[in-house]
Amino acid sequence: MEANVIVQNGRGKGAALRQAFDDADLDGDIIVMMDVMMDADGSMNPKEIALFIKALDSGVDLAKGSRFLPGGYSEDMNLIRRIGNRFFVLLVNSFWSANYTDLCYGFAAFRKDALEKLRPYLKSINFEIETEIFIKAKKLGLKVIEVPSVEFRRRHGKSNLSIFRDGSRILKIVFRELVNAH
Repeated sequence: MEANVIVQNGRGKGAALRQAFDDADLDGDIIVMMDVMMDADGSMNPKEIALFIKALDSGVDLAKGSRFLPGGYSEDMNLIRRIGNRFFVLLVNSFWSANYTDLCYGFAAFRKDALEKLRPYLKSINFEIETEIFIKAKKLGLKVIEVPSVEFRRRHGKSNLSIFRDGSRILKIVFRELVNAH
């Protein structure tokens, strides 16, 4: 397996992903997004990539990880984050007829052509980009499937997630997407 390493120019998870997605050197048919590559906290298992690729082989455009499907779980999610995630899942599923079980999780794989459709519409520069990706995938009619994923307790560093700051950003994305066509 080969990986391209791109040095981030700006700050923020969304800015990093948008920069990577814009990179002309993304020459593979499948692009995998996972936090372990970004902040080296060790919470995601690269061995799960095979599950994402198998899901894409079934004909979907995007495979996203879920810590809440049978076989998935989180060792690193407190109660308030769990409640917030469920609240955002409920909103997104209600507004866009989605069937997501997990929304705030950065493990996903894309078909390159699906990512090329999605990429021009991504605007977020921080953590809320995950929610934006999965909402816009539904709005663009992309086929999305969830696969079970395990989030391990982080081995290095501490989370930069701020429940109120990031939660309000996610809520803004949800309502912004409600009023925008794309």
